[in-house]
Parts: sequence; C-alpha cells; structure tokens
Amino acid sequence: MKLKIAVTDACIFIDLYDLGLVAAFFNLEIEIHTTTSVYFELYPEQQQVLKAYQTVEKLLVHNLKEQDFIEIYSEEYPKSLSETDKSVLHIANKLNACVLSSDKVLRNCAKNKDIEYHGMIWIFDRLVEASLLTPNEAANKLKQIVATNFVFRNNQPLVAEIEKRLKIWK
Repeated sequence: MKLKIAVTDACIFIDLYDLGLVAAFFNLEIEIHTTTSVYFELYPEQQQVLKAYQTVEKLLVHNLKEQDFIEIYSEEYPKSLSETDKSVLHIANKLNACVLSSDKVLRNCAKNKDIEYHGMIWIFDRLVEASLLTPNEAANKLKQIVATNFVFRNNQPLVAEIEKRLKIWK
C-alpha cells in the first residue's frame, strides 16, 4: 500500500484519544496532517499528546496563511460547515489527501468536492490490517465507541458497518 496522506479533523483525534488509540494510529503507514484550527479545538491534554507526534514529525500541523483564507472564501461551502472544517477540506485538497472525519457535514462536503474521506471504521480496519490491534481488541474498542459516542448509535449505515465488523472480529 502506497503511503496515504490524510488530513484529520478534531472528532477523529478526540475519539482516538478517548479510546487510547493515538499511539496505534500514528503507527499506521499514513502521513497525518491537520490544521491549527483543529488543534485548538482540542483540550490541552489532547494537544499535549499530539504535540509529541508533531515533535517527531509524525503529525504535520498547517498554519493557514492569508492566501489560504482567500482561497477558502472564494469556494462554495455549505453554511453548516465550520471554519475549522473548511480548513481541513482546503488542506486535503491542496495535498491531494483524504479527509478523516466522523462529521457528516464535512464528509458530505468532501464527497461533493471529490475528496476521498474515511472515518473511524476505516481507521479500525487499518489498525487490524497492520496488526496494531488484534481483531478482539478492535471489537472491544468499537463497542466502547458505540457506548460513548451517540454518532455511532444513530446512523443506520454506520450501525450496519459496525455490526459487520463485530461479527468478523469476534
């Protein structure tokens, strides 16, 4: 698999942090990027964990410049998309990268802009493929995210994907 470039939003970092999977995530063969806007949406303890990966250049944090904002404001974005989400899409587009997010509005906007996007299920798949999580650990972490994050309970296609994984991994 060729090295994939991904721009990650805050919800992915928060889920990884809450599940204790940040280290495993940064061991994937993925070049991980984010923006300062995303970084500043995180709690100080979450920022501190990410800072360690930034220091060893496993995480690249983009600080948008004036030209980036001019480009962002010239784009058509749904009103429901936050400035932070726009920064993620902008950098993903610039780098020809995929977007990692569980946010429906962000994912739909990526889809409409022909930007590849993935969420936590895809990350779980990669962690199991890379043997960074055993199928059993992945199943347990998946159950944990379903129990703690309402996004993973109220989305029918997502619930079906989760149930499929739980059957395979148990």
